[in-house]
Amino acid sequence: MKENWKKTLETLISVLLGNVILAFAVAAFVVPHGIIMGGATGVALTINHYVNGNLSVVIFIVNIVLFILGTIVLGKKFALTTLISTIVYPIFLSIVQAIPGITKLTDNMMLASLYAGALLGLGIGLVVRVGSSTGGTDILALVLHKWFHIAVAVFMYIVDFTVLVCQVFFSSSEQILYGILVLVVTTMMMNRVVLMGQSQIQLFIITEKYEEVKEKVLKEIDAGVTMVHIETGYGAKQQKGVLCVVPNRKLYSINQTVQLVDPKAFITITQINEVRGRGFTIEREIGIPGR
Repeated sequence: MKENWKKTLETLISVLLGNVILAFAVAAFVVPHGIIMGGATGVALTINHYVNGNLSVVIFIVNIVLFILGTIVLGKKFALTTLISTIVYPIFLSIVQAIPGITKLTDNMMLASLYAGALLGLGIGLVVRVGSSTGGTDILALVLHKWFHIAVAVFMYIVDFTVLVCQVFFSSSEQILYGILVLVVTTMMMNRVVLMGQSQIQLFIITEKYEEVKEKVLKEIDAGVTMVHIETGYGAKQQKGVLCVVPNRKLYSINQTVQLVDPKAFITITQINEVRGRGFTIEREIGIPGR
C-alpha cells in the first residue's frame, strides 16, 4: 500500500512539474515571439489570432472538448490519466502569464526558439515518462488510431502538421522556420527525458578466459552477468559467452578489465533503451551474484 502511494505521489509531482514547465515555455518564449507550434496550444493560438481572447481560456476550452471526445471514445481509464493535465495546464499558464516581465526574458528569436523547444520537450517528457498524457491533440491522434487502426505516431504528426499549416496564413517565413526548429528540439528533448536514467550498455564478451572475466565483472565492476552457452564458428568449440548490462559510466572500466584478462577477447557493445528485472527495476538480492 505504501509503495502504491509513493508511486502515485511521484506520478502527481512529475505531471504537475511538467505542466508548470510547459506553461513557462509558452508564456515566456512561444507567445511573446509569435512562434508557431503544434498541439492544443497551437490550436488555441490559431483561434486566438481571430477572436483575440484570453489564451489560457481558449486552451482550456480546446482541452475540455478533446477530453470529452477522448472519454467517450477511449474510456474512463484514459480519462483519468489525462484529467490532471487538461485542468492544470491552462491554470498554470494563466498564473505564469501574470508574472511581471515574463515576456521580456529575451529579444533574440533564436534563443527563444531553443529555450522553448528544450523546455517543451522537458515538460512533455516528465509527463509521458510516468505513463500520463498532456492531453490536447494527443487525444485526437489516439481517437483516430482507434477508428482507422493506423500507428498513433503517424496521426500525431498529421495532426501537428495540420495545426502548423493553419498558423502559416498569419505567420512570417521566419516564424514558420523557427516553429519547425522548436518542433525538432522538442522531440529530441522529450525522447531524452523519457529514456533518462533507463539507458544502459549491453556487452557480449567471447573469450576462452570467460570464468576469469565473469569473476572480475562480478567482484570488481559489481555488475550482474549471464553465462551463455555458445559454439565458435571457425573451430566449432563449445564454450560460454559473458553477457552483461551496465550503466554508461561503467563501460570504460569493464572494457579495460576484459582487455587486461584477454587482449584477444571479442566484445560487442550495444545501446539498450531500457532494462527491467533484478538489479535494475528490482533490487538485486545479496548472495545472488548474477542473473
